[in-house]
Amino acid sequence: MIRPGWKVYASDGTDVGAVDEVAGDDNADIFDGLAVARSALAKPTYVPSESVGPITEGRIELTLTAEQVDALGEYREPATSAVIEPDDHRGIGEQLGADIRQLEGKAFAPTEKHEHSMNIYRRIAFFFRRLFARS
Repeated sequence: MIRPGWKVYASDGTDVGAVDEVAGDDNADIFDGLAVARSALAKPTYVPSESVGPITEGRIELTLTAEQVDALGEYREPATSAVIEPDDHRGIGEQLGADIRQLEGKAFAPTEKHEHSMNIYRRIAFFFRRLFARS
């Protein structure tokens, strides 16, 4: 299983970044590709699964050269859907918690109908996830 923060290398051995996110569906065991962070807060690059070579603990080698990786496009987050929770009228504490979750959802994972760029808040969150994953 590939983890965020794992180093990604081009076929010529050049360090091209770190895994930001694995694209696919864990439930259906589908691996579509990788979102690779080229620098701290840059928009991640999409590397399709057919360009992924040998995978070892903490290291992913690509079948592409560094120049080919540079030519790849931006990772586009898939469309999301809303999760509807029951309204149970438990009181102000529960309502406040629900309001906070709703605001967090809008900031970090907004509901979108189409693929979209990763927003700055998600890039910051992923930066810290990569940073602490290496520790």
